Amino acid sequence: MHSIDRQILRIALPSIITNITVPLLGLIDLTIAGHLGDAMFIGAMSVGAMMFNLTYWNFGFLRMGTSGITAQAYGRGDMAAARGALVRACALALAIALTIVALQHPLQRLTLAIIAPSPQVLALARSYYLIVVWGAPAVLTMMALKGWFLGMQDSKSAMHISIVVDSLNVVASLVAVYGFGMGFIGIAIGTLVAEYLGLAFSIGLLAHKHPNLLRNLQLREILQWHELKRMTAVNSHIFVRSFCMILVTLSFVSIGARSGDLTLAVNALIMQLFILFSYFMDGIAFAGEALVGRFVGEGNHRMRHNCVKHLMVWGTLVMTLYATAYTLLPRQIFTLLTSDAAVVNAAVGYRWWCLAIPLASMAAFVWDGVFIGQTDTRGMLLAVMSASATFFAIYFLLPVPQGNNRLWLAFIAYLAMRSIMQTIIWLTKEKKIAHKIA
Repeated sequence: MHSIDRQILRIALPSIITNITVPLLGLIDLTIAGHLGDAMFIGAMSVGAMMFNLTYWNFGFLRMGTSGITAQAYGRGDMAAARGALVRACALALAIALTIVALQHPLQRLTLAIIAPSPQVLALARSYYLIVVWGAPAVLTMMALKGWFLGMQDSKSAMHISIVVDSLNVVASLVAVYGFGMGFIGIAIGTLVAEYLGLAFSIGLLAHKHPNLLRNLQLREILQWHELKRMTAVNSHIFVRSFCMILVTLSFVSIGARSGDLTLAVNALIMQLFILFSYFMDGIAFAGEALVGRFVGEGNHRMRHNCVKHLMVWGTLVMTLYATAYTLLPRQIFTLLTSDAAVVNAAVGYRWWCLAIPLASMAAFVWDGVFIGQTDTRGMLLAVMSASATFFAIYFLLPVPQGNNRLWLAFIAYLAMRSIMQTIIWLTKEKKIAHKIA
């Protein structure tokens, strides 16, 4: 095996394991809610989790931006820059978290208005949110820490943080619900406790692996204007990109929901196939963030280019496996996800859209990792803006196909446009780099 492949797998595999195990552990919270005696608890748990997805999703730059900037500092062998990136990211995380806590009441009203649950579920979800929101400082700081570890080529530490936090969440929730008899609110208390215990674990892990990292830290290292300006540019691009992606996702769900319960269930089922694919592709993208960033920091254009080619090979392999499974075994896969025969039969009718998901999106995942490593977040933003415009143009302006097929055509075109635009941006910049070198 080529050395670059070993490096890709060394970073990608722990990330893939995290992506697979964390949702499985998170299902236990839903299971606890499901055993409280009323279906509304399941709904409230799902809505509460969605509220935090909406609250935190836009702040993904705390991980992504930190990862790319740190990887480049690592490549240069500049630990002062690396620790400066960490401290700035953590300070920004705390500032955002305190703002979220301060604005918790308008935020919960806004997110509940978007989700629009039933009155009973709404009351429970609001109670859940107003407890768990106090964990925002821990959650966002850990996001920055995981990005920093990844930039330092250490995806295992990021994996350990995720698994430890979710495992603690399970234990704390069980103790609060059954040990202390807190009922549904115990799940929220358990989650909050787990987040701060997880933060303590993360800080302890950082201190263990980098005992001298913050020793003799000077304020001027943190307040370097060019670094603050760079961080602001990178993070603002990712923030707007995330907003565009949320807008497309919410529009997709909202349009599907208006087509009836069966269509909504079918779309949710097919979207699970996209999520399953993303578990593996995100691992490859994370490897791209760490390795491409490192090679950019080293100024090693040959290795950077070689790394991108190998990332695409691994992405193509994963894409082929998923596309084959989605083509040959759609009914079997859907049956694993639901026992509702009507939903399975309806979903099988959309099997060609299932095949299109990995084909259209593979390159977008890989390019996201590469662009983050290069801190070319402006290119990522331009691609997602173009893709979002494509989604809305196809759905609202294209006369055929009608109904849910048009919705899926718009979504697949959105994924494909991200892949196409980032490929064009990459090739254009590579030509400029090759011309300079020549």
